[in-house]
Amino acid sequence: MSSTSTVFSKILVLDSLAKDSETIKALCEDSALIAIRPQEGGAANVLSILGSNIDLGGIMLYENYGGPMAGLALARSINDLRPELPIFLRRDRQSGNAGIPEKDAAMFRCAYTAADLSTLRASLDSSIFNRVYPTALVRGIAEITQASLGALLPHCDLVMETPYLVKDRIIFGEVFTLIGIETNWCRGYMMLQTGESDFLGLAMGDRAPGEALTFRDLNSILGEATNMIWGGFKSRYANHTGGTNVASSVQVPIIINHQRRFISFGSEDPQLCLKYQFRDRKNPDAEPVYVYQRFVFNLNWSPEDMVESPAVESMFESGELELF
Repeated sequence: MSSTSTVFSKILVLDSLAKDSETIKALCEDSALIAIRPQEGGAANVLSILGSNIDLGGIMLYENYGGPMAGLALARSINDLRPELPIFLRRDRQSGNAGIPEKDAAMFRCAYTAADLSTLRASLDSSIFNRVYPTALVRGIAEITQASLGALLPHCDLVMETPYLVKDRIIFGEVFTLIGIETNWCRGYMMLQTGESDFLGLAMGDRAPGEALTFRDLNSILGEATNMIWGGFKSRYANHTGGTNVASSVQVPIIINHQRRFISFGSEDPQLCLKYQFRDRKNPDAEPVYVYQRFVFNLNWSPEDMVESPAVESMFESGELELF
């Protein structure tokens, strides 16, 4: 498991001026952003990257990326392909939307200059980090999930990468599970997502030679893991009567577009994503297999009312429990 449960977000940086790169890099580090950029420029390459399964919190775009004012044309293409991603436009001479056609200005969360990053900082906070996930909750989810997945795949080494926020709605892999999450202080969904063939190959490492697995076996493993995680979550966070919120009958449609690998819960709030890497100890040279876990609390979110059940170990230490 990662030694930290600080939640970051990944942002795609499309900026071609080297003289401002250190300023942007420092801003990202200070703002809990993991900055990534294409190895090769050009609109076609950028759109190819965005057409893949890469999950992001937003995009920093330079207005002249790819040529004079070419950034605006690229922004239109990005907005058509991934409209859920906030775009932050860096300009050369002035902040604000002056000189940008009105229909194009609506694509940007803010327009700023490298000389004054205060507008960008405020926009990042309101667009990407407008939902706070308590550190204790993130740590607890990671512990529950690693214990559940580790029990089902004991022949694997499991590492959790740094948790992060995503604004996109992309589904990773070919199979995912979906289960409702409901307590007095939160209500929404949890997803597990992975690649079918990769995960089947990983699961085969714990089977007898010649024993075949099918997609139904994969469904069973992921379904059991999902139930175990929800059971652990419920035991740790839902066995309390405190709090001011009660369950609501409100529902929103869940929209899934299989061709686009897209899922929407009717909310623009950033989702909490945890990424788990598996390696088969019997086949250490094989490529790692990933499972993505996402939480979307789109129906109720009041983390100030969260109460965590005490761990059994702490009850032994306090004297509340003793060994029989």
